[in-house]
Amino acid sequence: NCHKYEPVVKHVKCKSHDLWDAAMVIHVNNSDKSLFFSAVVNLKAHKMVREANTKQAASEKQLREAQGKIDMLQAEVTALKTLVITSTPSSPNRELHPQLQSPTKTAFRKGHGRNKSTSSTGATTVAGQSAPQESVNSEFKEVDSILFAEFQAWKESPTLDKLCPFLKRIYQEDVGPCLDFTKHELSELVQAAVEQNTLTIEPVATQALPVVKVAAIECGGPKKCALSGLSRACKHRIKLGDSGNYYYISPSCRARITAVCNFFTYIRYIQQGLVRQDVELMYWEVMRLRKEMSIAKLGFYPSEM
Repeated sequence: NCHKYEPVVKHVKCKSHDLWDAAMVIHVNNSDKSLFFSAVVNLKAHKMVREANTKQAASEKQLREAQGKIDMLQAEVTALKTLVITSTPSSPNRELHPQLQSPTKTAFRKGHGRNKSTSSTGATTVAGQSAPQESVNSEFKEVDSILFAEFQAWKESPTLDKLCPFLKRIYQEDVGPCLDFTKHELSELVQAAVEQNTLTIEPVATQALPVVKVAAIECGGPKKCALSGLSRACKHRIKLGDSGNYYYISPSCRARITAVCNFFTYIRYIQQGLVRQDVELMYWEVMRLRKEMSIAKLGFYPSEM
């Protein structure tokens, strides 16, 4: 009888082994699926973190660039405050309309007038009252005939060509020396960016930002000026065009760059026809901007720099 049931027992054992193998396969498959899903979840999480970091870095970069543009716009506004863009009948500008000024003040303003005395003997009276006396510290001005002729010729056909007599002189006497820093190669790049109006100045963040990988390369550091190579507290940094490099600059270097930028901003306004002033007033504004460049290149700069 035992022999009779042996085939049945063997068959049952085979089936049991098959079921066991099938169960193991299912278990392994379930484990693989679990690992696979875990890996997918981890990949998605890492991707989300990377995207968040990238967006954060982009936002911080845009913020810094916006702050730099604001800084440059503020410099332009400061330059524009010295201009007279419009003059209305209800509120005429006395610089645009010299006839509205007192005779004494007009005599002082016209520096190139012939045979005009600026002494007290030249004072006149209006309606029986003596004209107000000029301050002891008043600055006297006299138009240089050569510089004025060069400016007049340039004003007839404004151009940014550095070889024209008007700009050639200013490049040689002011722009070149003002942007001539110890690091000559970088100085040339700065001058090119200023000429192309692609230079950005932005304040250095006072607080440490989160650790995020950014494509830009920072040259120098908060305590070393990239232009002079000297150890200085650098509150600002510059970016040249679309390059990914930032250069930390000292207050003195910033003052020199800003002075040159203000000059180029003004002559661009003249070229674009935005300045509606008497040619002599434009000339004196150019001279004032040249004076600012001369002062800056000698190392003088405002305390807010």
